Amino acid sequence: MSKIYTNNYPFLNLYKKPQAKSEIVTQIIYGESFKILQTSKKWLKIKIKEDGYIGFIKKRNFFNQITPTHKVSSLSANTYKKPSLKNKIGKLPYLSKIRVVQKFSKFSKFNNQWIESKYIKPINYKNKNYFKDIKIFKNVKYKWGGKTFDGIDCSALVQVQLNFNNKFCPRDTSQQVKYFKKNITLKKIKTNDVIYWKGHVAVAISKKKLIHAYGPRKKTVIMDIEKTIKLIKKTANLDVISIKRIA
Repeated sequence: MSKIYTNNYPFLNLYKKPQAKSEIVTQIIYGESFKILQTSKKWLKIKIKEDGYIGFIKKRNFFNQITPTHKVSSLSANTYKKPSLKNKIGKLPYLSKIRVVQKFSKFSKFNNQWIESKYIKPINYKNKNYFKDIKIFKNVKYKWGGKTFDGIDCSALVQVQLNFNNKFCPRDTSQQVKYFKKNITLKKIKTNDVIYWKGHVAVAISKKKLIHAYGPRKKTVIMDIEKTIKLIKKTANLDVISIKRIA
């Protein structure tokens, strides 16, 4: 049985090929786990445990698999050397998974770092409204392969929201549109329905509005549903291929 490791860096790029100039296909967030499929001098070929994605990361020292107790519930959360707002160490993205070993005042300790407790939730926490937090990504820049505050793409915007609420979601739009089974017509669309085009996806935040990480606007934006459908048809010649209701 292959050994499982846990990513102990805020986020790492997963490349299509073992070279820095290769396409970034996704990212692996702090606390996500993976198994090593192949090693070389500078690269590891890995398979992400959470979604089965395969690619290459640069060789580093990683933790043995840990069992997390909490997850980051804000767009980003600073980490500190001590339980105070001084001596900042770094920043963790939404959905990072940590193992809390101590609490002091308004802080929680993990891996010799401290984080404000108000920015984390228990690992088993889930909201029936899967997309409750999606607006925190508004205005985050569009980044192909991105999954964090530093940049996110359209399918990751859907995936991280569902993963945060302990629901499996494939990484890419082509996988998602096959995985989710319940189809809805545009006339019956409501909040949290997911709209798919070939290579693109958006989430309805009402009967009239949607949110998506939209490449042409270079960021995550809220737009009118009907106007967006017409715009994508006009600019990319793409029709909606499916609207899904996430059960």
